[in-house]
Amino acid sequence: MVKLKDNFLQAETIHFTGIKGVGMTALVLVSQDLGKIVEGSDVADKFVTDEILNKRKIPLTVGFSAGHIREGIDLVIYTGAHSGPLNTEVIEAKRRGIAVMSHAEALGIVMGQKSGISVCGVGGKTTTAAMIATILTEAKLYPSFAVGVGNIFNLGVPGKFDKGRYFIAEADEYVVSPGVDNRPRFLFQRPEIIVLTNIKHDHPDVYPTLTDTKRVFGGFLNKLPRDGGLVVNGDDSVALSLIPKGRRIIRYGKGVRNEMRLVRVEMEKGKQIVEMEFEKKRFQFRLTVCGEYNARNGLAAAAAGMLSGISMEEALAGLEAFTGTKRRFEKVGEVGGTIFYDDYAHHPSEIVAVLAAARLWWPQKRLIAVFQPHTFSRTKALMSEFAQSFNQANQVIITDIYASARERADVTVSGEKLAQATARFHPQVEFVPQSGLVEYLSERVGEGDILLTLGAGDIYKVHEQIFLAKR
Repeated sequence: MVKLKDNFLQAETIHFTGIKGVGMTALVLVSQDLGKIVEGSDVADKFVTDEILNKRKIPLTVGFSAGHIREGIDLVIYTGAHSGPLNTEVIEAKRRGIAVMSHAEALGIVMGQKSGISVCGVGGKTTTAAMIATILTEAKLYPSFAVGVGNIFNLGVPGKFDKGRYFIAEADEYVVSPGVDNRPRFLFQRPEIIVLTNIKHDHPDVYPTLTDTKRVFGGFLNKLPRDGGLVVNGDDSVALSLIPKGRRIIRYGKGVRNEMRLVRVEMEKGKQIVEMEFEKKRFQFRLTVCGEYNARNGLAAAAAGMLSGISMEEALAGLEAFTGTKRRFEKVGEVGGTIFYDDYAHHPSEIVAVLAAARLWWPQKRLIAVFQPHTFSRTKALMSEFAQSFNQANQVIITDIYASARERADVTVSGEKLAQATARFHPQVEFVPQSGLVEYLSERVGEGDILLTLGAGDIYKVHEQIFLAKR
């Protein structure tokens, strides 16, 4: 019987069903670097990955059809989106005896060719993984990486396969294909180093309680080999409660018991100066990306760099070379004196962190937060937490829920209901339907304002539309 590993490694031509997804695109680039012929299919909608897919001249067909599975394809890789293993292309491939596997399985296989560094947690995965990839690249370790983001600006790509020892990847706790394959995606990874940024209750559609979330994270952490290394947020009591015994541990955070301690963060000329302590020595570095949460991410990345064998000085030099990623506190543009930013924050804890960073950056500016809730299940389960997340914004605008393809509509929850709940904690809250959002914002933002869009859906698209409307 042919093993999944052999199916991927021996495949010459791979078709990616749902190729535009950020995780899929990173894996596509890795596969192309391995010398494989890659192609794929997806919906016609604009995605943040369009630019890199076009730049790499990767063929893409619109829509999903059995006819897309042409002769010569050796392997079909799918995601949980677009019906996952029940997608018509996957079914056709199986009918014809063509190998199929999930994105999670394929990523685990390619990581297995290297020493893996997995970054997990509910928030901070993308930036921390991108920081680690930057650190090891700057240290001339030639890492491979797959980061689920449109681009890592200083590296030029979100995915790469290179000659060095390490492979860095985000480790996603969500399931392979909800209702069909409920195995957590990160269980296919076999890392030598794990970075755990935090643990919060999320994905209530598959993990109804925090206890369920803790269970899957505990299972992943216990897979770490005895000689492996764990970097963990030492200020997160839930994360600390799951630390497996017998591994090398570096805790980071502000608490005095952390081995790597955040001492001070302050702003200076568009950058933040971060002071930290490790092994009774003080170090300082500058970050282009703002916010205490990014300073914490930087400490986690530096700790992972040290576990991979580089010096603290090399790790901090790498952090100073990091210039950010797409959709993570990304400056989109400036029109009519308004500065436009976008962030992927879609969990209450992430919104709090991003808005705190924005307020630190612009203490006197009018900060307008525009939030597009992501999934009915998350919005409903975390309604109270969301409602109390916007205190640092001067004005809050909430629009319609961005429904995931993996769930059904729930009429008991809506963006309007979230706006009503938020209004109990914030004096300036409006619900604006998606259809009227561009007109509403175009008429109300002005010189000196900071407009920050938040959400994991397609909220980032309003920027371009506002730019056109205001010209």
